[in-house]
Amino acid sequence: MAFETQVVPAAPEAHLTPLLVVVVPQGGRPASLAGLDAASGEAISRCYAAGDFSGKKDETALLYPEGSRPRLLLVGIGATDDHRAAIRRAGGIGAKRARSLGVPSAALFVAPEASGALTGEALGQVVAEGVALGSWYFGELKLPPEEKKPPFERMELLATQDVDAVREGHRVGAAIAAGHLFCRGLQVLPGNHLPPRKLAEAAAELARRHGHAVAILDKAGIEKEGMGALLAVAQGSTEEPRFIALEYAGSDGPPVVLIGKGVSFDTGGISIKPAQGMEDMKYDMSGAAAVLGTFEMLGRLRPKLRVVGLIPSAENMPSASAIKPGDVVKSQLGKTIEIVNTDAEGRLLLADALSYARRYQPACVIDIATLTGAITIGLGHSAAGLMGTDAALVRELLAAGERANERAWELPLWDEYRELNKSDIADVKNTGGRAAGSITAGWFLREFVDGFPWAHLDIAGTAYTERDDAAMVKGPTGMGVRLFSEFLLARV
Repeated sequence: MAFETQVVPAAPEAHLTPLLVVVVPQGGRPASLAGLDAASGEAISRCYAAGDFSGKKDETALLYPEGSRPRLLLVGIGATDDHRAAIRRAGGIGAKRARSLGVPSAALFVAPEASGALTGEALGQVVAEGVALGSWYFGELKLPPEEKKPPFERMELLATQDVDAVREGHRVGAAIAAGHLFCRGLQVLPGNHLPPRKLAEAAAELARRHGHAVAILDKAGIEKEGMGALLAVAQGSTEEPRFIALEYAGSDGPPVVLIGKGVSFDTGGISIKPAQGMEDMKYDMSGAAAVLGTFEMLGRLRPKLRVVGLIPSAENMPSASAIKPGDVVKSQLGKTIEIVNTDAEGRLLLADALSYARRYQPACVIDIATLTGAITIGLGHSAAGLMGTDAALVRELLAAGERANERAWELPLWDEYRELNKSDIADVKNTGGRAAGSITAGWFLREFVDGFPWAHLDIAGTAYTERDDAAMVKGPTGMGVRLFSEFLLARV
């Protein structure tokens, strides 16, 4: 059974559940919890009085009230002005703890003192998104444990006021959460479980469920389209490439085109990566997963806009047939590319996809990719790199990232950086070297942008995490689904 959330119009003291999660701000016991405190035999007051809990960010306290009352989990959001992000995170913490406790269901109540100026719609949305964040766990490839806990399947969101508004926000948040979970479920799969053909099958199944138009090009179709850059990356692998095109037709206007890098596993090719950490290169298709997750959201919400998703997918392997440093390949746009480093392969896939996007006469094109290690050096794991040719589009994406708490930071595309990609024997080379590596990668992509506003998101530092967090397990983060959802829904 898939994880689900629902809004229940009930006061926390009147609702029976295996676990009640209560989100509170920093400080003393909120006045709004007086009824719940009394019903629990003043367990909440005793916890505060003992100094065991004060509501600091990520702080939790598990309480066992007297009698038959359910367990209480207090979750603090600290003293914050960003209630949207704080409550989303608290929902994740509560859901993650509920799953670890082995309860099949739980309920969550946000104390009014914790919600700040959030509207009912915003509250319902961020709670739905947050609990999905914390509920996710991937155990399908493990043997079942000897003492198997029941799966955590449902979280009830308790609302005592603005119930209709909370329900509407929850409707939006639940659809975004479903896309987020779909994205992470793809990201986590090992390379042998999700080669390009399997990624294409997942896209086709998604399209079938929601009635999206879909076209999938196999190797012969890619060759017919003249996508020489995509083919060059794929030629070293026994797994053939795929090019996936999805369309959601909620209107007949010019579409927003989303392009996701779909390298199902990246060894670096002949320019092979170090062995340490190479297993994480299964995440090199995270951009593709974000696009597919966004189409899951679109299929559930059915907004009035038109969106196209393009996913070039290949496996980058070293072999006797692999591309070599020094080779020159021809892109679909016609520009030739000198291959300086075969580990700069994602931009080759995106180059052909950017060229292909012209046929849609798009309103704008946004690509998303785990493109460069340099972006992690520059921005760490807290923000994606953002570059673009259209200032208004960049501003929209920055604002959407703030609302989604999937932040981005704009980097410059000054002409001086373009010079680093110049080739002596081809139109362009595929890397400008170590200096400004993320920016020169962006400039490479810009060489294939023709006739439309464009932006590029480099999520190499944010697509996955190597450590557990209070609100989610380590592994895939689903980066991009919430950002794209906020961006698209703001355009309706």
